[in-house]
Formats: sequence, structure tokens, C-alpha cells
Amino acid sequence: MNKKWLYSTVFLALLSGCGGARPSHQSAEKYYLVCANPKIPYWQEAGAGFLAAARELGVQAEVAGPDVYDAHAEREEFRRILSKKPSGVLLSAGNAELLAADIDAALESGIPVVTIDADAPQSKRLFFVGTNNYEAGQLGGRLLVKLLNGKGSVVFFTIAGQQNVKERLDGYRAVLDASPGIRILAVQDMKGSASLAFDLAKDYVDKKMAPDAFVALESLSGAEIADVLDRARIDGKVILAMDATQNTLEWIEKGKVAATIAQKPYTMGYYGLKALADVVLRKPSSLTGDFRGNPRSPLPVFIDTGALLVDRSNVASFRR
Repeated sequence: MNKKWLYSTVFLALLSGCGGARPSHQSAEKYYLVCANPKIPYWQEAGAGFLAAARELGVQAEVAGPDVYDAHAEREEFRRILSKKPSGVLLSAGNAELLAADIDAALESGIPVVTIDADAPQSKRLFFVGTNNYEAGQLGGRLLVKLLNGKGSVVFFTIAGQQNVKERLDGYRAVLDASPGIRILAVQDMKGSASLAFDLAKDYVDKKMAPDAFVALESLSGAEIADVLDRARIDGKVILAMDATQNTLEWIEKGKVAATIAQKPYTMGYYGLKALADVVLRKPSSLTGDFRGNPRSPLPVFIDTGALLVDRSNVASFRR
């Protein structure tokens, strides 16, 4: 009986080892979420998801980035964090071209980098977690055509050099190409500044050159444009916004903003860290392999977190 018990114990121990005990995260692991402007509500929401995932995983986490939108300052912050040899980094590329070389260097040094919200597709980043921004632009474009009845002028507010807003604009353009009655008057770079967005919109009003529609391709401009038109008591203009910040939703309820395309920044931060941490736990033999071109890649290219249209018909339920 003793021999049988001994053999059974040894067998179970070997079976446990051969079965591969599940790897687990260590409390010493530290992850960073780096973005170009962590103080705005959008990134506070993403940061909340990121930190919630860290608590569940039992790892350390920190949100970092410059106090105002500044692509060069974000690059310096990214470099500073890489020097700490973090377990991994979630990065929203404020300027994809500017950050590509540093992303590649991080991967070559063994630090996994996953992009969220704003991608850097020309880099070797492992994969992207966020909105299908081209489709989001098409969604907005179809609504714009409907609200303008196929005729009118439009001004876009954007952030130059940021991949996600570029893709949204491309989506809008693709729809508007089929509606020659709608003219794009300008694409304004608001440089990630709410105050600049306000001033740009006010300039159109002061010069009596306000277009039939304003479209914000980022989270800050929609509410600022609505504020400008409200102060000037100008009605009848179409405003389409991006993201579901508190003030944007309030302007929808007031009827000044027609609709916004709501992303899921909390999900980006939450699921982004879960996916990044899983790469760390089961790190591939090389972080610089051709994951995009490999039909049996262990990693995806793009994880779509989804988006939805919010207008007066569903804004109350959305806020609840």
C-alpha cells in the first residue's frame, strides 16, 4: 500500500509538471499606459480601465504623458519609461511617424509595445487595440449626408499627424465623394487644444463664414464649437462630435450637437492591458517577428473595441 501511494504521488507530481502549470503574473511586473494628454476626460476613462485590469492581474501600473497635447513631449516620456525597463507599454501614438523608431527599438530590446486608440502601423508594434476609425468616419459621413440632405459646406477639426483622426477623415471623405453637393471648406488642426478649437470656431462666426456643418474628429472640439454657436445664438448648423465626454453629451441633450461617435476608452485600457500582459506571460521567441504576415501568428493585428452613434434618441440611456 505504501509503495502504491508513493508511486501515485510521484505520478501526480510528474503529471502536474508535464501538464504545464499555468504561468502567473508577478507583483513586480510594471506596465505603463503612455498617451499625449492624460488629463483630459477621455484618457482618464482609459486610465480607469487600465488600472482596473492591473488590480485584477495583481501587477503594477501607471498612466504617463505630458500635461498638454504635445507629440514631442510624449516621445520623450516614452523614452524615459523605456529606460526603466518596464514589463510592457500600452501606447497611444500622438504622432505615429515620430514614435515609430522608438517603438521598434523597444521591441528589439525585449519590451512589448501594444498601441491603443491611435495606432502606429508603420512601426513593429505587436498589435492595435481600439476603434476601427475608418468605419467610424464612414458612420459619421453617412449621418452628415443625411442631416445636410446632400448639400452644404463642412469644416473638419483634427489633430495633424495622429493616425486615428486621419483614418476617420478618410472614412468621411470616402462617403462624401459620393455626395458632390457637400463641399469640404477646410480641415483645421486644433493641435489637441480645446481653447484653440474654440478660437477657430469663433473666427468662422466673427467673419460670418460659418459652414453648414462642423465635424470634430477628436474628443475636444465638438463641445467647444457648440459653445461658440450657442453664445452667438446661431441655430441651424450641424455639429457632429467624437467621443462621449460629459460636456458633449450635455450639448446633445440641449440639441446643439446632432450626434457623437462614442468609442470605448475604458475597454481599450482594460482589454489592452490584459492582452499585453498575456504577451508577457507567454512571450514569443521573438518580439520582432512578422506577426502580420504569418498565417499562424500567435498575435492578432487589430482588436476592435467598437463604437456607437449617440444622439438625442439614446443619449439618456447611454448616460445611465
